Amino acid sequence: MITFDEKTIRASFVNASLRERSSVTLPPGFADTAWDRLDYLGWRDPKLPMLGYVVVELDSAATGVVLRQGEVKPRARAQCSWCEDVTLPNEVVSFSAKRAGAAGRNGDTVATLVCSHFECSANVRKLPPVAYIGFDVEAERLRRIEVLGEHARNFVRNVRDGA
Repeated sequence: MITFDEKTIRASFVNASLRERSSVTLPPGFADTAWDRLDYLGWRDPKLPMLGYVVVELDSAATGVVLRQGEVKPRARAQCSWCEDVTLPNEVVSFSAKRAGAAGRNGDTVATLVCSHFECSANVRKLPPVAYIGFDVEAERLRRIEVLGEHARNFVRNVRDGA
């Protein structure tokens, strides 16, 4: 992922008002972000714990969405829709995002199940267990990294474009 500065991130949110963008609290340690180990930038708002933010690179630009955690937790252990980790060391929650533009103003939203504190990039970088004799764990790790990026970008694109 390419590096984004604070101004770029604040301007990137496609489903937020100007006031909402200016009130975004950046993640703790933002200045020390290891951009080369991220497939998307995701964090929870420390002031408003039900809010989350995700920024991806779409069309060579930062594109962000504001997410709201659902009130109800899944009944069973859910699988993250982005990293698809079946041995999750963390909780998965439901997030919804209002769509950009007129659709969002009319109340149209899209939802997904994601690691509660956006740990996906770390999850996919762990070597997976050997599935069978001859299984290439490094190739699978690289595939999982690629798929995570696609899932995150597709979700943000869906919020932005409504498709």
